[in-house]
Amino acid sequence: MKRVVITGMGVVCPLGSNVEEYVRGLEDNKSAIQKMEKWKEYIGLNTLVAAPVEIKNEQSIPRKKRRSMGRMGVFAAQAAEEAVRDSNLSESVITSARTGCIIGSTMGGAEAMNDTFEIMLPEKDLSNLSSMNFFKCVSHTAAMNVSQCFGIKGYVMATSAACASALQAVGAAYGFIQSGKQDVILCGGAEELHAIVAGSFDILFATSTHFNDKPEKTPRPFDKNRDGLVCGEGSGILVLEEYEHARERNAKIYAEVVGYHTCGSGEHVSQSNKEAMVSCMTETLKSADMKSGDIDYINAHATATTHGDQQETEALKEMFGDKIPVSSLKGHIGHTLGASGSIELIATLKMMQRNKIYPTKNLDDIAEDCKGINHVMKSQDKEINSVLKNCFAFGGINASLICKKIF
Repeated sequence: MKRVVITGMGVVCPLGSNVEEYVRGLEDNKSAIQKMEKWKEYIGLNTLVAAPVEIKNEQSIPRKKRRSMGRMGVFAAQAAEEAVRDSNLSESVITSARTGCIIGSTMGGAEAMNDTFEIMLPEKDLSNLSSMNFFKCVSHTAAMNVSQCFGIKGYVMATSAACASALQAVGAAYGFIQSGKQDVILCGGAEELHAIVAGSFDILFATSTHFNDKPEKTPRPFDKNRDGLVCGEGSGILVLEEYEHARERNAKIYAEVVGYHTCGSGEHVSQSNKEAMVSCMTETLKSADMKSGDIDYINAHATATTHGDQQETEALKEMFGDKIPVSSLKGHIGHTLGASGSIELIATLKMMQRNKIYPTKNLDDIAEDCKGINHVMKSQDKEINSVLKNCFAFGGINASLICKKIF
């Protein structure tokens, strides 16, 4: 089996429009959560907080390519552009049939979907719809637009598994390169914020509603006062590359992907399941030929829902006890849903590079049902040679990934 390494990273997220801004925001322990005043017009929407992205330099994408992109497509294209630039890949490699693109999301562009129905439904009239709306609405809009933008001719796919989408995309890319079917893959996730997205979680009583006037105080992963998730948006794209291919061109290598697994719980459509989480992490460690004590840091999914955080805590406690440092980034950037796996993996890799762990923001008082694991509540310096990233999604879908430094 081929070895797989990460040679490029790009991000557009609530804390910044590139990796440097993103990491600086985490370093400064900033919150990107805002009160969404315009959401007051939606009847029955209880949550009024979210983590939006400020799009910058949208015009830098040629109009011919941009016209089929909603916000999600723009996020993904800009993150991919940074990742490609960071990897220093040549155009001939990018446009080769040996280079692919796998980008996941929860669904297509929410704003475009909303606009489509607002235009069409009053009179059931399709004549006023833009011909480009379809390309913004489709579930593979991010993968499609990025591959078109960069002239990618290899595997083009879109993983769609809610909050596990991005990590499944990275895992799929890992598998294709490992098996020799591709040499390079741009992979990750993208998500777009809209009231209808937040409303979907609101209906399930999964959103934060007690901090509408204090947005910087929520979400609160693992905290006794946690009251639900806060939706965010953005995109994180990584360049995965076959190890010898990267070495031949003297590429900068952030880490090696050494283990991955994804599985279902088969139990409940919306409730997290400890046993399935344990199974997923166990198989991931097994695929990496590692033991639980070999992990130096765990980046938790931890969305600040009551049940989800409790089940994840129980799973981590069974697997790792209180020995391995654990933190969640949701308090800084909200839950970027289908993009969360890759956006948070990028920060995790930067932590490994810097030997520094960023804390769980808003974790002031650990909840009784979240005790027993090694919570990081303040930034700490620590040698980090291996990391585990978890994503646990609606539908009982779980994904875990392990990366290691290359010495």
